Amino acid sequence: MTRRARLIVLALGGAGLAALLIAACFDLPRFGGPWHPYGDRAVHASLARRTANTIASVNFDQRAFDTVGEMSILFASVLGTVVLLRQTRDEKRALPQPEEVALPVRRYALVVLPVAFVAGLYVIAHGQLSPGGGFQGGVVAATALHLLYLGADYRALERIRPVGLYEICDALAACAYVVTGLAGVLAGTAFLANTLLPYGTFNTLSSGGIVPVLNAAIGMEVACAVVVLLARFLDQAVEIEEESGKP
Repeated sequence: MTRRARLIVLALGGAGLAALLIAACFDLPRFGGPWHPYGDRAVHASLARRTANTIASVNFDQRAFDTVGEMSILFASVLGTVVLLRQTRDEKRALPQPEEVALPVRRYALVVLPVAFVAGLYVIAHGQLSPGGGFQGGVVAATALHLLYLGADYRALERIRPVGLYEICDALAACAYVVTGLAGVLAGTAFLANTLLPYGTFNTLSSGGIVPVLNAAIGMEVACAVVVLLARFLDQAVEIEEESGKP
C-alpha cells in the first residue's frame, strides 16, 4: 500500500470515528441534569447483588469482561519487560554493593513497611465494600515491599522477593480470573456472570457473589506484576553490567 493510500484510509477512518463521536455527544444527557441512566442502572445492579462499592460492581460484575482486557494489558507488559530486560550474552551480574542509609530513613522505612503492606491487603480484601480494590491494593502491597530497599539494601529485598515465584503467581492469578469466568459457562450461564456464588449479606466481606473472588485475583495479579516489573528494572540499575565492567 502506498503512502497516499494509507493516508486516505486513515482519513476515512478518522472521519467515521469523528462522526460517531459527534452523534453520541448529541444524545448525551445534559450536564447537571437529574437524568443519569448509566449511573442509576449501575447503582441499582450493584445493590441488587449486595455489592456496597458500585465501582467494584462495575469492574468485576457488570463490566467484568472489560477487566479481562485491562488485566491482559498489564500481564503483556510484564511479559514484554521480562523478555526485553533479560540478561544477554555480553552482560554479567555483579554483586550489589551495600549503600549507606541514614538512620532516620532506615527506621521510617522499616516501620512503615508492614503498615503499608497490611494496608494494601486491607484495600484488596475490602474492595467490594469501600473505595479501592485489587488494582489499587495490589500496587500498595507491591511497593510496600520495596521500602526494604530504601531502609536496608538490595540484597535484603532480594531475600523476600524471589522473582520466579512472583512470575508464577502472576500467571496463576490471571488464570484464576479467566477460570472463574469459564466456571460460569460450565454452569450454564454466561462468561463471568455473577451467578456462581450466593450474594450474601450486604456490606460484609462475603457479599457480592464472585466480585470478591475476582477482586482478589486482580489484587494478586497486580501485586505480583508490579514486583516483577520493578525487579527487572532494578536488576538493570543495580546488578547487570557489561563484560567490560560498565553498567
